[in-house]
Amino acid sequence: MRIHILGIGGTFMGGLALLARARGFTVTGSDQGIYPPMSDQLAASGIALTEGYQRLPDPAPDLAVIGNVLSRGNPAVEEVLDRGIPYTSGPAFLAEHILTGQFVMAVAGTHGKTTVASLMSWILDQAGFDPGFLIGGIAANFGISARVGTGGFFVVEADEYDTAFFDKRPKFLHYRPRTLVLNNLEYDHADIYPDLAAIEREFGFLLRTVPRTGKVLVNAQEPALQRVLGRGIWSAKETFADPDGWWAEPLNADYSHFRVHWQNSFQGEVRFGLAGRHNMYNALAAIAACRHAGVPVDTAIGALATFAGVKRRLEVRGSVRGITVYDDFAHHPTAIATTIEGLRGRIGKARLVAVLEPRSNTMRLGVHRDTLATSLTGADRVFLYAPPDIGWDVAGALDPLGDRVTTAASYDALLIALQEELKAGDHVLIMSNGGFGGLHDRLLRALAGR
Repeated sequence: MRIHILGIGGTFMGGLALLARARGFTVTGSDQGIYPPMSDQLAASGIALTEGYQRLPDPAPDLAVIGNVLSRGNPAVEEVLDRGIPYTSGPAFLAEHILTGQFVMAVAGTHGKTTVASLMSWILDQAGFDPGFLIGGIAANFGISARVGTGGFFVVEADEYDTAFFDKRPKFLHYRPRTLVLNNLEYDHADIYPDLAAIEREFGFLLRTVPRTGKVLVNAQEPALQRVLGRGIWSAKETFADPDGWWAEPLNADYSHFRVHWQNSFQGEVRFGLAGRHNMYNALAAIAACRHAGVPVDTAIGALATFAGVKRRLEVRGSVRGITVYDDFAHHPTAIATTIEGLRGRIGKARLVAVLEPRSNTMRLGVHRDTLATSLTGADRVFLYAPPDIGWDVAGALDPLGDRVTTAASYDALLIALQEELKAGDHVLIMSNGGFGGLHDRLLRALAGR
């Protein structure tokens, strides 16, 4: 069967393309403005790509798989409908052609889905389970974001964002997991949901899809998840970040070395390469989830020691003239604050320069304006990209930080300001859920040439 994926440049749809090809489908795709790492991954796979949506391949595909970034009025969508080409959504295609017959292990929550799913996949892999996975990023140990696997286990990020223009249910309602991690829950996706209660309602529906023989792993420190559980749970439950459940006892400043306890029983010590309290709890969730799949705790702990991280999650992009540049996906105040905390624990008193692009739909709508300054207080200097069309006073929101803040209305101006500011010993944390105009590489080149 020939399938054409509309919106193939996204991490989900690009990963789906790799899975479909591995299952024997002939795959093509189109998108606009594709950027690394997904553009590199698709190019390496040999999947034919078309820039833009002006035309479908000739001959027409047997099936169009339409991403949730596309809507009515898009030329390719209109052509699919006008010509009567069969179409489906990415999550529906995944459920029907990839997940059928698999032991599905899903990770849901506002933050940490990519990291926990990557950790779980690596643990299962090192335990000899050969899992399939679809991750919203590229785990360094695998070098890819998706694979089919042969062991009957499949790890997937369970995203609450809507499915497609013709299916407004959350993606995760298609997956029917047997193991479900509920990592955290805050208000996000303001373009889809009016408030947190609306998201909690959908998480309640997700719990209804887990069988009695399944297991739900819940972050005990999240009030919103307690409200979700109050809507009903029909499966076994375990808690993490909980002294009476799965608990971690940190042994160093950046939380990369900690003791693991289960119901007050010592299980072992983790030493791994990730920094931050949030990643310590991410590791706990992964250990607990993989135990449900049959991986002994000591095996999981051993696997974490060789976990190499995830691209765009506090990833070191380079070091020039004593200045280290990091790339991170953080785009929500909580994620921004925890990422800064983790890096601070690692670098100590060195100067931490935070660079932020408020790019997500929720951020551009100004939903987080009142908490943005607080999330950045752990940085010594803050540089903010404030595009002219954002629609709210980004610079004004950071007034509480005083003269620590520099704003710029263009990528070029931001680059110039950073070059003038940075000095040897600085750690530059660049945060965006997009490509940020290639700022990371441009900055490294500029520093090398000055």
